[in-house]
Amino acid sequence: MELVKGRPFDIDNRLEKEVRVYDLLDELGIEYERIDHEEANTMEACEEIDRVLNAAICKNLFLCNRQKTQFYLLMILGEKKFKTKDITSQIGSARLSFADSDDMEKYLDITPGSVSVLGLMNDKENHVQLLVDEDLLKDEYFGCHPCINTSSLRLKCKDVFEKFLPAVHHDRILVKL
Repeated sequence: MELVKGRPFDIDNRLEKEVRVYDLLDELGIEYERIDHEEANTMEACEEIDRVLNAAICKNLFLCNRQKTQFYLLMILGEKKFKTKDITSQIGSARLSFADSDDMEKYLDITPGSVSVLGLMNDKENHVQLLVDEDLLKDEYFGCHPCINTSSLRLKCKDVFEKFLPAVHHDRILVKL
């Protein structure tokens, strides 16, 4: 695995949704480093990737309320445990559970194992609310997938929250876990 700056030179074998991520990041002037790797769809599979990126891969969980009328993307540090009761009162929602993969694809154009904040670029109608654990903001960088789990990006937190989110018309709610 090799850390390289910017987009891949050859995009012929890349999925369209991955290329759209690179296009948007480049358009916004957001610098990133990239690593290509075998499919990584668990936090355990991301451990070596974390070391090469020199950034923590955050855990991204796609959640919904019981009625499936509100959807959330929760970003937390990989080593943290998630308990729904820790955030339901903070966001004023009833019990949360994991949302269906069909809804994940419908709203974020992402499949399980590839969930990422970058998928919000595909949520044009703002069906998904971003929740961010405040501890994630303590580091300068974090790693995430470019909507596919065979690559990972190292991004500055500041760029994602101050450039990317406004560009895709999303905001974040800070939560404490």
